[in-house]
Amino acid sequence: MIRAVVVDVDDTLCLTEAASFDLENDVLTAMGRPPMSREVHLATWGETLLDAMPRRSPGVDLDRFAALFPEWNQRYIADGRLDVIPPENLATLDRLVLDGRAVMLLTSRTEPEVRHLLEPDHVLAGRVTGAYHQGNMRFRKPDPRAFDELLAETGLTPDQCVYVGDSPGDALAAGGAGIRFIACLQSGVRRLTDFDPRHVTAAVDTFPEILAVVDSFDHD
Repeated sequence: MIRAVVVDVDDTLCLTEAASFDLENDVLTAMGRPPMSREVHLATWGETLLDAMPRRSPGVDLDRFAALFPEWNQRYIADGRLDVIPPENLATLDRLVLDGRAVMLLTSRTEPEVRHLLEPDHVLAGRVTGAYHQGNMRFRKPDPRAFDELLAETGLTPDQCVYVGDSPGDALAAGGAGIRFIACLQSGVRRLTDFDPRHVTAAVDTFPEILAVVDSFDHD
């Protein structure tokens, strides 16, 4: 039986690429720098923010960007422009919990970028039992060892877990760890042909479709 459904955040649980593009350009504008193109943002989407920014804005002062970003990030969250989880996705998490499955997050975000999702008054409270991010993981996707802490702390085995994500790096990490992977293509940023088929167990067009797929894994 699948005991844990582990979920990526960006463009999986919530659609964030377009909002992140606007957010990062607002920070660049505040620094007096020209905005990046959508093409370069899409090409580097899935990389950690500070790793990607030198390509998104060549010559950018990373320390200044990192200092300004949290305030702008909080503005977007407060204005409901970032990390909005659709009701149907919340209902999907509820169904998973009702079926006796643990729901956890595993993301390449930093701890400050994920902290608000873990507040006791957030909609994820009571639905998500654990979260793994740069603050409590030694390795990051696409390294399969990104799952080391989750497996060690929960006592789960790879065959008891499934990972839901939107990027080839997500698939590579899960596949390398021996964890089944569901590619969620809802954002439209990537197509199934972008993934190595060896690491994709199933693909869905919308997040709620994972319910039927996870159920099917119990009968493999």
